[in-house]
Amino acid sequence: MLLFSKPELDRVQVRQWRSRWFEEREKLSAAEEQQVTEKALMVLIKGILSDRPRPGTTKSFTVEQVVQIVAIACEECEKSDRPVSHWTPSELADEAIKRGIVEKISPRSVGRFLKRSDITTTSRSLLVKCQN
Repeated sequence: MLLFSKPELDRVQVRQWRSRWFEEREKLSAAEEQQVTEKALMVLIKGILSDRPRPGTTKSFTVEQVVQIVAIACEECEKSDRPVSHWTPSELADEAIKRGIVEKISPRSVGRFLKRSDITTTSRSLLVKCQN
């Protein structure tokens, strides 16, 4: 008895790829008629078969911005002329805007960055973790 594994693509997916290929047939034919290089043809094919943009919001912050915000959290608050004893997400958001790292950012976003970094917002523990 033969056992069949589950197909990697279902009918809906196959139909989607077939439709994309069909929609782009004129571009492909024109490229072949113009005798484009094989490399150019491969770029065209990869573009046709690559994923389309998905719905949802795009990333609001670059990796560099996140790193800079986490770096601020590693600093002592007093060096930034903040009248607080430890960093809070709200204070960090304000400081990031003040330094021009970002135009705007919510304390919640800052909190998510810190949570992903596995650090807390108290300056003492941040300094210990940053020094290790």
